[in-house]
Amino acid sequence: MKQDFQLKLVKNLVIMLCIYAAATVSGWAQEQPNFIFILTDDQQYGLMGCTGNTIVKTPNLDKLASDGVLFTNAHITTAICTPSRASILTSQFERKHGINFNSGTSMSKEGWNNTYPMVMRENGYYTGWVGKNHVPVGEGGYDSGLMEKSFDYWYAGHGHLGFYPKDRHSIFKDAKNDTQVEVVGEGIQDFLSNEQKLGGAIKFIDNRPTDKPFMLSVCFNLPHGAGTGSMQMRDSDDEIYKTLYRDQNIPLPENYIARKDIKTLKLPAEIHHAEDRQVGYDYVDTPEGFRERYIRQMEAMTGIDRLLGELRQTLKDQKLDKNTVIVFTSDHGLFMGQFGLGGKALCYEETTHVPMIIFDPNTKKSKRGKTSDALVQSIDIAPTMMTMAGVAIPDTYQGKNLTHLLAGEEEEVRPFLYTENLWSTQFGNPRCESVQDHEWKYIRYYKNENFSALKKIATAKAMGINTSAMLYKVHDPDIAVYRDYADGPLKGEPAVYEELFNLKKDPKETTNLASDASNKSKLEELRKVWKTEITIARGTGFPKVLRYTSDSEGERGVIIEPK
Repeated sequence: MKQDFQLKLVKNLVIMLCIYAAATVSGWAQEQPNFIFILTDDQQYGLMGCTGNTIVKTPNLDKLASDGVLFTNAHITTAICTPSRASILTSQFERKHGINFNSGTSMSKEGWNNTYPMVMRENGYYTGWVGKNHVPVGEGGYDSGLMEKSFDYWYAGHGHLGFYPKDRHSIFKDAKNDTQVEVVGEGIQDFLSNEQKLGGAIKFIDNRPTDKPFMLSVCFNLPHGAGTGSMQMRDSDDEIYKTLYRDQNIPLPENYIARKDIKTLKLPAEIHHAEDRQVGYDYVDTPEGFRERYIRQMEAMTGIDRLLGELRQTLKDQKLDKNTVIVFTSDHGLFMGQFGLGGKALCYEETTHVPMIIFDPNTKKSKRGKTSDALVQSIDIAPTMMTMAGVAIPDTYQGKNLTHLLAGEEEEVRPFLYTENLWSTQFGNPRCESVQDHEWKYIRYYKNENFSALKKIATAKAMGINTSAMLYKVHDPDIAVYRDYADGPLKGEPAVYEELFNLKKDPKETTNLASDASNKSKLEELRKVWKTEITIARGTGFPKVLRYTSDSEGERGVIIEPK
């Protein structure tokens, strides 16, 4: 009798193991987490309640931070849209991936296949992309169609979306709403709900499989000026975008200087040709211009915050909340008149420091609601998600896995943090690189011989040439210039100006200590660190890129429009 019972028990156990194995193979038992990665555009670190803003209303983002981990010392690798986004996709520094507005290149198919969405898809994830793409991919860049074909669900536009995406991109024509945040929200809900109501969306199967984990990337074009600058307060706009914050007293940023009051330049005129700045940042020149744009940025953030609340509720309603990781960050920060500066593409904290929140519902509750001041970067996001998913990290990735930080098992993943800017063009920005630890930052600059945007504009107007074409078209010789920008410092090109800041005593980077004799040893130390870090950032081999210029596209009978 006892023997029969034991045989029956063994038999049942074998049957259960077989069922479990079949379930695992068929996907019935989904153990891998889902991922939703949310990327904002030009969002300064201090544009949320949880990052110290006392005016803006972001309760859902604040709740996400209190449910997860808020990284208070997170930075991008390059403070401008396209290279920063390419770095997030590839987990590589710009010097390795080789893509910027002035590089004359697009990402090759080989390079694209090693990006986090493609690696995740190759490993069984159902993938979606909603919102903005600003990285040219494939033969012909934005017109290649490679990205659209690479996702299971695509509801996005290449380049800027504007505040009213339907005005720029036909893919959004079926959305009920007109405003960007809400149009993106419809795409997210369509992806998650399986209702597939958006006729413009490109999808390869009718429904999202419920037996597969998903990886959804949500990329905004807000609070970027292409979005906030095109707000019109239409009758159809939500009240958020018409009246919110307009009754508030909006203080000027610390160290704000109106253009007419600039007496001392932040950087030497021969290094930074500030007069050639893009006109899109002229709003910082006056207190009135700053306040109007800042109100619009806060309105956009409150709209995004509401979308996050709706998203988390949808996950809960569909019983996906217990197994969906949410990552939130920005592609870079922005100067809003501090020191008289506007825009990005520098290595200061205002441009490189970004918010970053990672919420993992599977993390022990005792480890959630924490803040971490570890030196982390945007290139760390992809390897972190892959580690959570049990997916092998490609050996081309340069970022760090942050899961041990999330679990509270370690305090740091790197001793120094490296950032760079190779977007040095007619708009006056210098090439620069920086290294920093928790106390010190060192920045070095190179000779700026770029031709003036003002002179190009004057010539274009005098001869009836399209100004945008004069300013933004990239030609084949520009590829060689960019490659020299990237490799020059590694081959001995000297710095012509240096900065040294004590971030603990001077977090706003007001006082350059590079010429202070008492800091000579620190300066020498960080120069050596720079040499090590830039060498690591460059890596080996030629970037996985293709020729993508006005010349290459002209040979195919295509005219490139600025993105």
